[in-house]
Amino acid sequence: MSDTLMNTYGRLPVAFEKGEGARLWDSEGKEYLDALSGIAVCGLGHAHPAVTQALCEQAGKLVHTSNLYGIPNQQALADRLTSLSGMDRVFFSNSGAEANEAAIKLARLYGHNKGITNPTIIVTNGSFHGRTMATLTATGNRKVQAGFEPLVQGFARVDYNDLDGIRNVASNNHNVVAVMVEPVTGEGGIAIPDEDYLTGIREICDEHGWLMMLDEIQTGMGRTGEMFAFQHSNVIPDVMTLAKGLGNGVPIGACVARGDAAEVLQPGKHGSTFGGNPLVCAVALAVVNTLEQDKLVARAAELGQRMLDGFSVRLADVDAVNEFRGQGLMLGIELDRPCGELVGTALEQGLLINVTADSVVRLLPPLILSDQQADTIVEKVSDLIREFVTA
Repeated sequence: MSDTLMNTYGRLPVAFEKGEGARLWDSEGKEYLDALSGIAVCGLGHAHPAVTQALCEQAGKLVHTSNLYGIPNQQALADRLTSLSGMDRVFFSNSGAEANEAAIKLARLYGHNKGITNPTIIVTNGSFHGRTMATLTATGNRKVQAGFEPLVQGFARVDYNDLDGIRNVASNNHNVVAVMVEPVTGEGGIAIPDEDYLTGIREICDEHGWLMMLDEIQTGMGRTGEMFAFQHSNVIPDVMTLAKGLGNGVPIGACVARGDAAEVLQPGKHGSTFGGNPLVCAVALAVVNTLEQDKLVARAAELGQRMLDGFSVRLADVDAVNEFRGQGLMLGIELDRPCGELVGTALEQGLLINVTADSVVRLLPPLILSDQQADTIVEKVSDLIREFVTA
């Protein structure tokens, strides 16, 4: 392997050359079943015809002009996202980290506009929000932050799924302007909060005049069985961030806002050279249209339950399994021990999976998965876990 790339990734010993649906083929022609979707990115699978068509048609017309000018595809995509979410305005970026960076800047400016000179955002332990300086500070994982000090000021940290922790900060810190959480944690191990968690945050934010900000970069675009995960609860956030599944592999992020939050960022306060260019917005429009036309959001809910039921049956007698967790096609199997080596073992057997939080097998398969492919993933992962814990 060439050493001209910075050593930033612990790559697995494989390189893929082509894909179709939920399948991939490596440079040696070996076939794999993809239960990871590029980490919740390729919700429509690989080489989806609608994505291919959008890329080719738009690339043949116009790729980039900059945000100095109107971009019809960008406006059309913003119209769709606000209509689907019940929110008001969108800022487009190139990644999830950039979308979260925009949300953090928005919250700080919101606070300054209210006369708060040191605005603070409440974030949670076990979260992941990105790797820019502000977003890695917001992230609740010391491994991500180590070596990059001094970190950015202006964050207060509480445990995930702990409303009392948020209330405690509220009573002791009068600089708070927002709460930023994931509806379901991704890197944190597919932690699904109590049913009243998001509604409780909404009530606290309304009481104190804070912004409720949801990081839906991994949960959004149908992944959890609703178009956006907050739609499982009877709430609407003030700010929501999207990326990953929005572009099906084409880099795009979005910071969506409503009400007063939607008016905070004005000309000169934020921007992006590439954000929301004609090409990426054409693809994202194709993704949104396909999710709706093919009813893939409901399909994600159906498949996720099918897979959870399958794991519950196949691994019912395995004491090393602490818990099965899932919402739509965002699934986690927590073991009582570190299990990172399962990733390599699965790869050898033609299956792509992930392990996060050291002991959680994370599955994020594409929403276009067939019943047979879903059952195959359940069978293979169950066998892998059983063999691993009895070795």
